[in-house]
Amino acid sequence: MVGADPAAAADQLVGHLFRDDEGEHGAVLVAGIAATERGVRLLVREVVRARDGIDYVPGELGYRALTPRFVAEVSGCCADENLCYLAIHNHGGRGRVRFSGDDLASHERGYPALLDVTNGGPVGALVMADGAVAGDIWTPHGRHEIERYTMVGPTIRHLFPSSPQAVLAVDPRYDRHARMFGDLGQRRLRDLKVAVIGLSGGGSLVSQMLAHLGVGWIVGIDHDRVDLTNLPRIVGATRWDALGPLARSRSPRVRHLSQQLAKHKVHVAARVARSAQPGIRYKPIVGDIVDADTARHVVDADAIILATDTMQSRLVFNAIVHQYLIPGFQIGAKVRVDKSDRRVEEIFAVARPVLPYPGAGCLQCAGLIPAGRLREEALTPDERAAQRYVDDDEVHEPSVITLNSIGASLAVNDLLLMVTGLLPDDARMRALMYDAQERVVQTMNSSSDLACRYCGTTGRSHFARGDRGRLPCREAQ
Repeated sequence: MVGADPAAAADQLVGHLFRDDEGEHGAVLVAGIAATERGVRLLVREVVRARDGIDYVPGELGYRALTPRFVAEVSGCCADENLCYLAIHNHGGRGRVRFSGDDLASHERGYPALLDVTNGGPVGALVMADGAVAGDIWTPHGRHEIERYTMVGPTIRHLFPSSPQAVLAVDPRYDRHARMFGDLGQRRLRDLKVAVIGLSGGGSLVSQMLAHLGVGWIVGIDHDRVDLTNLPRIVGATRWDALGPLARSRSPRVRHLSQQLAKHKVHVAARVARSAQPGIRYKPIVGDIVDADTARHVVDADAIILATDTMQSRLVFNAIVHQYLIPGFQIGAKVRVDKSDRRVEEIFAVARPVLPYPGAGCLQCAGLIPAGRLREEALTPDERAAQRYVDDDEVHEPSVITLNSIGASLAVNDLLLMVTGLLPDDARMRALMYDAQERVVQTMNSSSDLACRYCGTTGRSHFARGDRGRLPCREAQ
């Protein structure tokens, strides 16, 4: 289970449930859902707080209960929006929590009918104590407990029904890591699934860094092959990967053959990662994140790093981050050259956190997915030529691995500190731009539009809908 925006929804929920009166209080979490091979995640979209004495009153059979009217109103909204209904209340204690017998009896009385009201839900209940959460989730196919509750923010926090058992010492090769963030931090890295979109200069470095950190599962996505022009920027690539002798042939047919047979970038990245961490689970996908079949491999990731510069990939990446509540990072490097005299005007690298809560880096709100560029990318090369588009898409821009490494390091380091709990809760996760000529790092503020289709909080937003919303992908023909 995932909850968004700890600075707002989660803090409001905790403040509502745990008060100075030490009494029991209630609310409902409205959630989307994501079902993949890794299991089912419930994605909290909204917290509806129950008013004491009005919506949350003394129960006839239990201590307190939500009123039938409140349940009917909220569950009806869930049914209309195709979302999940999750009641939540608090118990005392610390580090361990479970439902009372009265709680479970009330679930058995009410949730079968609530499943019908919400068109199959899921529906259920959570109970929260200090440092612990337990859940009883009902579906048309059975009843389930939750394994953990995750709050996504500058620190990624996990709550369980009871405190996890002590973590065994990690592999000795990670001893220097453990001295920084402990065996638990290394265990969290091992359990991560990270998707890297784009395995050229920046993405190949990201993939290598993640493998060296001990991240247990990487999904690499890229449709392109190695060639002689990108050898200096792709970590671990060789002339044989680019079929160098064939690529230098005087025969156009032979050169074309080398382009068709050269190794895909994702397979080079997988080879590099496995050399750094032999036991890693690396899934190389030759494909484009814009395609729905490829995007499905990403929606259950614990983090996504985007290292491509097309507007369509930005659009899909941004949608996945907010629709599935997955922390993301966009990296890039740019060398601006005057087209008239080829003079270098600007050199910079960027690392941009894109986190799934309002004001935390939405690419749409930041104006980084311009509609004109999206339309242009949708055209065929012949259509672009016919409309006299003059852009740099067909021209290789200047690029060096040192610039790529700056954005890659900043993004991976942010992810590392978020996972291991080394960022303060009030850390401002702003984008960072490194100006290589001025040798300064600038921060960039994030804007947020409440009506945004991706990060907004209006009824039309895809925020936290998971599988109950549609991604802006190309479907298979």
